[in-house]
Amino acid sequence: MSEDPTLLDEQIEQFLGHLYDCAPELLKAGDLARRFAALIRGDDDAGLEQWIEDATNSELASLAAAIGRDIAAVRGAITKPWSTSPGEGQINRLKTIKRQMYGRSGYPLLRNRLLAAA
Repeated sequence: MSEDPTLLDEQIEQFLGHLYDCAPELLKAGDLARRFAALIRGDDDAGLEQWIEDATNSELASLAAAIGRDIAAVRGAITKPWSTSPGEGQINRLKTIKRQMYGRSGYPLLRNRLLAAA
């Protein structure tokens, strides 16, 4: 998906305008969500602490509280280039094979299936 998510067509703009008129708190939540996405992408230098402070009295208050409880981990996930994606992918593959085998044989068959799939 190469389209810029901030570019909206006229029909969507009208819908959002009507929605924000009916529920103004969604305007603030939408702005906070866009700012958070920019933080994750590294496009915004405003700071995570400022986002948490701004989100505390909004529809995203529970997300802000959860991020605030473990802010060091969130900051690390945003700023560090490392990822656990390869490990998570292997775990997902293992669990998928294990679910397919539910009720069949035991560990030896699971081991053989994993080695055969590798």
